[in-house]
Amino acid sequence: MYAPALLSLTLGLWGIRRGGTMWRDEAVTYDMARRSLPDLWSTLAGADAVHGLYYLLMHLLFEVTGGLDPLLVLRLPSVLATAAATGTLALLGRRLAGPRAGLLAGAVFALLPQVQRYAQEGRSYAIVCALVVWATYLLVRAVASRDGRTWVAYGAVLVAAGLLHEFAVLALTAHAVAVPRAARRAWAGAAAPLAVLSTRQSDQVSWIGRPGAGALAGFAGTAAVALVCAAMCRNTTSRVLRGVRLPALALGLLVLPALLLLLVSLVTPLYVDRYVLYGQSGTALLTGAALDRLTRARRTRTAALACAGMAVLALLPVTLQLRAPQSRVDDVGAIARAVAEAGAPGDGVLYLPARRRVWSLPDPGSVRGLRDLALDRTPAASHTLYGSEVPAPVIRARMITATRIVAVSDPAGQPLDATPGEIVKRRVLATYFEKCGTRRVQGARVTVYARPGTC
Repeated sequence: MYAPALLSLTLGLWGIRRGGTMWRDEAVTYDMARRSLPDLWSTLAGADAVHGLYYLLMHLLFEVTGGLDPLLVLRLPSVLATAAATGTLALLGRRLAGPRAGLLAGAVFALLPQVQRYAQEGRSYAIVCALVVWATYLLVRAVASRDGRTWVAYGAVLVAAGLLHEFAVLALTAHAVAVPRAARRAWAGAAAPLAVLSTRQSDQVSWIGRPGAGALAGFAGTAAVALVCAAMCRNTTSRVLRGVRLPALALGLLVLPALLLLLVSLVTPLYVDRYVLYGQSGTALLTGAALDRLTRARRTRTAALACAGMAVLALLPVTLQLRAPQSRVDDVGAIARAVAEAGAPGDGVLYLPARRRVWSLPDPGSVRGLRDLALDRTPAASHTLYGSEVPAPVIRARMITATRIVAVSDPAGQPLDATPGEIVKRRVLATYFEKCGTRRVQGARVTVYARPGTC
């Protein structure tokens, strides 16, 4: 099953630098990975601990690679993890439904837009996906062989996935519906460590908003297609798997983790599609098995191959767009350059909201000579992701002493933070300053404010 893995590796390396750009989540990874170990440990004690192991691994990688291209270092682990996940998924499909189904499942997985996207991101999601797919393969082997060592390996891989991101625990729901009754006691014992681990990380995702109509429609559409594929291959099962069936396992991976997050999000927002990226392995398994059945029948083979070819061609524009700077929500490099061009030595700079200070972290030189009017302590010094800011009255006093201020903010129409500091920033700018001009770049606005009559 080397061909799907090679396809995934090729797609991952193609355009990996995305024109030399990164977006804000990657900027957080880059900043955290370059902190000293004591600073990193102190930060994780109070913020973003859910990604702690990943940041540690990336810190070690940057230390080892030295002066290599930082964008390559940042994204290569995700590329390699996605290739490993693709190859393992092909093996899983082969075991569940035969060699051709496995080959097709691996190829489909490599081509899926969401998989291609996170294969080139400096975040942990592709690695978590690879570990969950590996654990799923070990689960299938453990059920078939009843080997205690394989159950131990299954549990260990799941714990590793949970240490990288807590929502790996949701893969257990898919595994639970696929495990035959005779193997459930062994499965429960192997899965218990991950269930315990996840309860200790549950407070790390409080920032998430409620899922929108687009997220709900996307989930519903994918689930509907998956149900059709599952119906087509409902009789698919391997001779050696003692009752484990591909439709149950694949549908469980695709539907259950995402559905649980969506349901919980009705009360406490938790749903972000990349948190359950491993659900795409279910999509690929079902599609691969369905294509295998269609191409076996002579009367449907030509139509199936034609549809598959058309689907690949239809994905080409998406594949190209994913490798463009415009594919992400913002462009940290473009924002930093806009700030550097807008400001002059002695000008003030403000981030609205404060967490957008992340835009300046990869390139501190972009704000050299500017006064950060709200900053108390830098991110590293304060052991936070974005730095700590002074109280609202102090922000106001500092702003009033400035003649020109460069304001770096979200695009128009985004929700405004209602904290005292953010309210003061907006109020003082509106009361004591006038806009001299705004430059819009990918995902941000850079606006110069000055005293009335001095623009």
